[in-house]
Amino acid sequence: MATIISVAVMIITISLANGFQQTISQKIFSFWGHIRIQEKQPDKVIISEETPIEANTHLIAEIKQNPEVKSVHSFATKYAILKTKEDIEGVLIKGLDSSYDFNHLQQFIVEGRPIRFADSAYSKEIMISSYTAGRMNLKVNDSLIMYFMRAGENPRPRKISIAGIYRTGIEKYDNLIALGDLKLIQRLNNWEPNQVGGYEVFLKDYKKIDTLNNEIYNIGDFPATWDAISVKRISPDIFDWLGLMDMNRNVLIIFMVVVAVINLVTCLIILVLERIRMIGILKALGATDWTVQQIFLRQTLIITVTGIITGTAIALGLLWLQQATGFIKLQEEAYYLSTAAVDIVWWQVLVIGAGTFLISLLILMVPSLLVKKVQPVKAIQFR
Repeated sequence: MATIISVAVMIITISLANGFQQTISQKIFSFWGHIRIQEKQPDKVIISEETPIEANTHLIAEIKQNPEVKSVHSFATKYAILKTKEDIEGVLIKGLDSSYDFNHLQQFIVEGRPIRFADSAYSKEIMISSYTAGRMNLKVNDSLIMYFMRAGENPRPRKISIAGIYRTGIEKYDNLIALGDLKLIQRLNNWEPNQVGGYEVFLKDYKKIDTLNNEIYNIGDFPATWDAISVKRISPDIFDWLGLMDMNRNVLIIFMVVVAVINLVTCLIILVLERIRMIGILKALGATDWTVQQIFLRQTLIITVTGIITGTAIALGLLWLQQATGFIKLQEEAYYLSTAAVDIVWWQVLVIGAGTFLISLLILMVPSLLVKKVQPVKAIQFR
């Protein structure tokens, strides 16, 4: 039972930690990309209206040639005020172009659809968060007025409609961001068609963010006034928190391994003590110490292997149940997830099973050495 519980807890712990990190990371990556390219803005926060840059098709083509780069999309942001007859709300409009792959955001859309782009004019549709929709009592296809501010000018109103409603579960995104057409922002800012706020770079493997960020920044044609910003700088608090989870996971796994090993050693000692007379009789009949040791090691290995297999089966069953039903609920405001996410990495499951087996095998050699100290005459008389 100790082995079953230890193995099951280790597999469940590492799978839930993987799922937690994977899901939250993907939420951030899907919303901002893995790397942002934009003009250096030392006096401004990263998520704010950008200084425009001229599109550099040659540089973007060179970045896309990197085998680790999945896609590159242009964007721009602008603050706006949404107004209905009864309500008013401030948002940061993130403008996207027609080449943007909305599959990145599809998992967050709770109602409606992505915005549709026009061939020539700008799209008069936006996507808002469920938070904004709730505060303003808006639904899909509702119309409202959006006001844009420019220094020294009167507010510039635009009538728009709600194409879709999204929800990421990350409060600082849901409370602020709305999605619209990049052409609208270019027009409002009096930008040229080849001017954008920046580029979002999506990678195939998020673990290579830092490496690719340095490679992009060090490209020979990369303008000196531009900056390549890792998404980790956009939400450092979340990534620090996810990093802390790694330490908590590793500590818990170490504790479970120690518990399993101690219980297995104790089990073998009890088996040896209960069979002292048998050991004495076997030795009196000519059995060697190693022959007697093998008997106990085989018995304990049966217990160990059975515990590992059963613990793995129980863990995978519970994890599958969580994937199918989501019975473990979380407070989304605190954990950014409404249900616990699961990501089963099979090589990790195999490592846990094989590691538990090997460590147990090595540790079990210690109590089995007690067999060597058993004297046949005294052992046969043992009560």
